[in-house]
Amino acid sequence: MGRVSRRTFTMAALSAFTTGAAAAPRRRSTAEEMRGTWLATVFNRDWPSRPGLTPAVQRSELRGLLDTAVRHGLNTVFFQARPSADALWPSTYEPWSQWLTGVQGKDPGWDPLGTAVAEAHARGLELHAWCNPYRVASHTDLSRLVASHPARRHPDWVVAYGGKLYYNPGLPEVRAFVEDAILDTVVRYPVDGLHFDDYFYPYPVAGQLFDDDRAYAAHGDGFTGRAAWRRNNIDLLVRETAARIRRIRPAARFGISPFGVWRNAATDARGSATRAGVQTYDDLYADTRTWVKSGWLDYICPQLYWNIGYAPADYAELVRWWAQVAQGTNVRLYAGEALYKAGDPAQPAAWRDPAELSRHLTLAGRYPQVRGHVFFAAKDIAQDRTGAMARVTADHYTQPARPPR
Repeated sequence: MGRVSRRTFTMAALSAFTTGAAAAPRRRSTAEEMRGTWLATVFNRDWPSRPGLTPAVQRSELRGLLDTAVRHGLNTVFFQARPSADALWPSTYEPWSQWLTGVQGKDPGWDPLGTAVAEAHARGLELHAWCNPYRVASHTDLSRLVASHPARRHPDWVVAYGGKLYYNPGLPEVRAFVEDAILDTVVRYPVDGLHFDDYFYPYPVAGQLFDDDRAYAAHGDGFTGRAAWRRNNIDLLVRETAARIRRIRPAARFGISPFGVWRNAATDARGSATRAGVQTYDDLYADTRTWVKSGWLDYICPQLYWNIGYAPADYAELVRWWAQVAQGTNVRLYAGEALYKAGDPAQPAAWRDPAELSRHLTLAGRYPQVRGHVFFAAKDIAQDRTGAMARVTADHYTQPARPPR
């Protein structure tokens, strides 16, 4: 989950929604409900607070974030274990992450993912290993990667785009490697799930083309065009990963947190009544609706990072649309919530009302398909600048709940 989807989706229209006190939540049984948080490690977003800290300090910071989740009544942590073709565990496939020590490939002297799983379980929290499939680096210089990096050994696997490096999803050998690297978390640890975020093909950059000409020439026969071929590449990643998880660890769940808009209704009558500048089907080649309708996932957690009444992408409309998509399937629907926007003066006025997020949960409670919420992100829960998370906890999380199974 990156900066484009979480922070830079902007439109000219502002909400006409009148803020006020949250209505009393309509409660249903809380025996099973997803109450989660993402814990991001890329760029040291949530943890560790900076690279190069001692293992003892890093452990202490991690425990503090888990304790905070428990205090707020949460039951699941989505721990970013593979932020950028690297690892927060002793992977045999990819180097240690630079966000631990400041040096890619340097052993931090402990096992963060293994520790996170054990510490989460000790607190009654579930832990899902969150992995980004194709992002390699936030620059385009292969020589800056550690010498043993797979991208340096296989430069033909890599595409430079928008000032970053990505693995090419159109190469079958890349897909096989990415699956192996990611599924190492499921093989080696008793994780409760495996989680992908919103990055598949990269978010579009004006004036630039993702150069996969040779891959398309080699593997694109039989498709109506490059877009259909690209969507099939991502479909294969999703389907194969799901099948392999079920063979390796049947109790582990597989879910994805895509950008919140599949397609606008103006583009496709089956789409949502939105005017989003990004559509996952067309821009990221991620056919998220089909994944749900086909039952390839255990859960989907769309990033519904807009306030109620925001005209280009109204939270209320997107909850309704996703509930309709999930209806009649076995795929659990969770709503991704933009806690990080609470109190941000750059956001629409609704986000300066501490009750906005609580209203989201109240509204979503009208739809039985919505089985819970996940908040971005762990540091924002700990800081809780405006008390928005405290309001959610007081209004909705006073009784414990288990994650849906």
